[in-house]
Amino acid sequence: MTDPVNVGIVGFGMSAQVFHAPFLDINPDFRICKVVERHDRKSKQKYPYIDVVTDISELLSDPDIHLVVITTPNTTHLPLARAALEAGKHVVLEKPFTITTKDADELIQLADKQKSILSVFQNRRWDGDFLTVKNILESGYLGRLVEFESHYDRFRNYQKPDAWKEENLPGSGILYDLGPHLIDQALVLFGLPESVTADIRYQRDGSQTDDQFEVNLNYPNLKVTLKAGMLVREPLPRLILQGTEGSYVKYGLDPQEAALKKGDTPDQHDWGMEPKALWGKLNTELNGLHFEGQIETLPGCYQNFYENLYKAITENTKPAVSARQARDTMRIIELAFQSDDEQRTVKYVE
Repeated sequence: MTDPVNVGIVGFGMSAQVFHAPFLDINPDFRICKVVERHDRKSKQKYPYIDVVTDISELLSDPDIHLVVITTPNTTHLPLARAALEAGKHVVLEKPFTITTKDADELIQLADKQKSILSVFQNRRWDGDFLTVKNILESGYLGRLVEFESHYDRFRNYQKPDAWKEENLPGSGILYDLGPHLIDQALVLFGLPESVTADIRYQRDGSQTDDQFEVNLNYPNLKVTLKAGMLVREPLPRLILQGTEGSYVKYGLDPQEAALKKGDTPDQHDWGMEPKALWGKLNTELNGLHFEGQIETLPGCYQNFYENLYKAITENTKPAVSARQARDTMRIIELAFQSDDEQRTVKYVE
């Protein structure tokens, strides 16, 4: 039996508490050993078996730590990941990967040099609705896809106090926050686009950062629209797909995040399962017969990210979310800002 991978987590805010620690805790292939918390000991209260340290150097100098999970603000990703890689650790970064592709390239080169795994927590590849859409497209139920529209909307008409994501800082704003989810999913499905067209806005009173975007990824014979906003009180479809043979429309977000925030654990028997009321509707022609009805959403499974990562670390295989893929997502974000600034469509270039 292979020994578990010893993990150190840097930061213990919402991301670590909700999205990382629960999956690492229930997976016998991992063992959370240390958490860096400068001021609190929340991790110790939740997981009494771990050690709390106040400085990352105490974590990186521990030869028994194999994997470092970084969940700190975006501006810290480059220096902390660099330090972890230089210490010979494998690294998982919370999205977004970095603030610039230049920073991403530096980390990729360093990881290659160190022969370390470098990955980014693109958990929404394991959303149930995304897995269902992949299945629908691979099965050809819509014919040739001509339009794909994906939304990640919220309603909060004020800025959270003391929230770095809403301050005027590099890497803040909704495009860096929610954009990586939508962009990553699109790139998994369709690959890199020919060009990018974006409209990025500050819609709320007093906004210091962008809080609404529409990013179009342009492919031959396919239009991909990615949208997110903070002033969407009436729910819009989460996904709209149009093809030469039919359509698929889906409302509602994957239930895993809400369940994690309630304190549910991923080892529950019904984990990731969506209520029937939120199943998407398929309207198409199948083998000469018109079909119109709901399609059951496949169960979401964020736990698969770490299950895959364990194999990558112990079997020296590529992780499902490669650093190069995460770098491509950052390049789309850069081009989206360029498109908005210049009010034009820009070609995808490395």
